[in-house]
Amino acid sequence: MKYTKLPNTNIKVSKICLGTMTWGNQNTQEEGFEQMDYALEQGVNFFDTAELYSVPASPETYGATEKIIGNWFKKSGNRDKVVLASKIAGGGDYTKHIREGGLNKKNIKEAIEGSLKRLQTDYIDLYQLHWPNRGVNVFGTRDFPTDTVKDATENYLEIIQTLNDLIQEGKIRQYGLSNETPWGTLKYLQTAELNKLARPITIQNSYSMIHRGYEAGMSEVSLREDIGLLAYSPLAQGVLSGKYLDGNKPEGARGTLFPRFVARYMGDGSLEAVKRYEAIAKKAGITLSEMSLAFINQLPFVTSNIIGATKLSQLKENIGSINIDLSKETLKEIEEVHKDIPNPAP
Repeated sequence: MKYTKLPNTNIKVSKICLGTMTWGNQNTQEEGFEQMDYALEQGVNFFDTAELYSVPASPETYGATEKIIGNWFKKSGNRDKVVLASKIAGGGDYTKHIREGGLNKKNIKEAIEGSLKRLQTDYIDLYQLHWPNRGVNVFGTRDFPTDTVKDATENYLEIIQTLNDLIQEGKIRQYGLSNETPWGTLKYLQTAELNKLARPITIQNSYSMIHRGYEAGMSEVSLREDIGLLAYSPLAQGVLSGKYLDGNKPEGARGTLFPRFVARYMGDGSLEAVKRYEAIAKKAGITLSEMSLAFINQLPFVTSNIIGATKLSQLKENIGSINIDLSKETLKEIEEVHKDIPNPAP
C-alpha cells in the first residue's frame, strides 16, 4: 500500500480508501466485516462512511452502514487501526426522513452524537459536510443552477464554529467538505482564516475518467490551498469496469438494481469513451477497472481514492490498482480520448 497524510496534519492515510455505502442494502453485515478485514490486511487504514448510508437513502436503511462498522469495531477491537471518515447529511427533500433544516449548529450536534453511537466510538477522525445547503451542480446536474442563487447560502461561520467546538471537545479530529464548488470551498477557507478557526482539510467530490470536471477549477484550489481530494465514484458507479457495455445488465449489479444511480454515466458519449478506454487497458495488459483507478491514484491533487465493491473479488482488484504504474504511452492515449470526448458524464 502507498500512504499520504491528510493535508496540514500528521494523520497517515492509505491512498486507497474503503468506501462502504452498499453495506446494509446490497451487502450484509457479514460481507461488510469480510471487506474491512481484507482491506486492513492489505494496508488500507482509511474507511469512509456517512450517516445517510446505506444507499439508496431510505428511512429503513438510515444509519445501517455506520452500525455495521461500529459492530466490527466492537468485535475486532480495530478502532485504533482505522482513520475513520463520516458525513452529516445536507438538507432537502432527499433527507427529510433524517431531519429538517440542513446544516446548522443544532443539526450538526445531533448528527455527530448519532454517528458516534452507531459507530461505537468516541471520536471521528474526519467529519465531512455531505453536500451544501445551497443549490450546486452535483449529483448529475451538469451546469450551475443559476435560479438557486437567490436562495440563502450557507451560514458558514455558524457551521465552522460548531465544527471547531467538536474538535475542541475531542469528538472529531478534523473536518472536510463534500460535493462542493471552488466558490464554496474558498468561502469556508476564508471564513475559517478570518475568524482564526479550524479550516477544512479535504473535499470529497466525484472524479473519474469520464467525469473530470474537478480539473476545471477545483484542482487548482486543491493544490494552491492544500485541500486534498477524496475522489468518489472513481469507476463511475461501475460503468468504468466495462460491465454495462453492449446493453449488459449483470445480475445484482448496482446499475441493474438501481438504474437511476448510473443513468448519468450511461450516455452515448460515456459508453463510447468507455469502449475506447477498455481498448487502451487491454493493450496495456490490465483491466479497465485497474487502469481507471491507477489513473486517479497518480494525480497530484488526490489525497485518497475511495473504492467500493459488492464482491470480494472486486475489492481485491480495486485495492490492487495501487501497485499499477501507468506508462507515459498509456497516459497519452487516455488524454487523447479525453480530448475527443471530454467529461461526457456530469
